[in-house]
Amino acid sequence: MNVLRTTVVFLSLVMLSVAASAAGSTGNPQWQYPEIKNFGRIQPLPKAVGQPSPDKTHKAVFDIRKKAKDGSKPNPGLDHVARAVNLFVSAGVARDQRDFVAVIHGPATASMLTDAQYEKRFGQKNPNTPLIAALRDAGVTIHVCGQALAEHGFDQAWVNPKVDVALSALSDLIIYGDRGYALVPQ
Repeated sequence: MNVLRTTVVFLSLVMLSVAASAAGSTGNPQWQYPEIKNFGRIQPLPKAVGQPSPDKTHKAVFDIRKKAKDGSKPNPGLDHVARAVNLFVSAGVARDQRDFVAVIHGPATASMLTDAQYEKRFGQKNPNTPLIAALRDAGVTIHVCGQALAEHGFDQAWVNPKVDVALSALSDLIIYGDRGYALVPQ
């Protein structure tokens, strides 16, 4: 697992470095959203190293625990998942070759509430609702930690219906790791 994690981190840094270089050379990047519109902006870089293979199934579990600094904006961890989807689509990886799971827990737990419950607590509709819907439409599985719900005093009935309640983030991350998913910490 450590070799896999190191490889994922290395490839992420390479892709960010290449993207930064490309953006610096044009001065004004033209951001694109090939699958998930308005979220997870990317720069397609077809000649960059580290391209995902369209012939391979790519499995990743995203460990999302931080909340958004600005409560009126979507969770940046969820936006990161959208970026991964858009990057893989840009590289020609079909939906059935992407197996992405987002596991939400800790301070990020509230981002999985329905609009009504979020509004009761924070005075506004949940800014994550459109992104959750877009991720699910793109084939991403979204789990919220049942233990974190209990810890925060949130009833399971208050969770967005597009989100599944997991036993725990801890068990989810272990199970998906055992199944060969790359761990992408947020």
